[in-house]
Amino acid sequence: MKSSYAVITQPCVGVKDGACVQVCPVDCIYEGDDQFFIHPDECIICGACIAACPTGAIFANEDVPLEWTGYITKAKAHFGL
Repeated sequence: MKSSYAVITQPCVGVKDGACVQVCPVDCIYEGDDQFFIHPDECIICGACIAACPTGAIFANEDVPLEWTGYITKAKAHFGL
């Protein structure tokens, strides 16, 4: 797994706006039951999704706020990693 990738956190849960999906140049954002997930191995950390997210839910994995670090594990589990 790469060391840097984007992670979608709590503000996306139940919202799933989709602006991030539209701007991702490598199509690495997938819809889950309650939120979108970014595949850690496919993300090129270009930042397009971070800028496009209307809820401020997306962070580089090393910048995820402490209270939302569980979303790193949640994303990996979504993809079976």
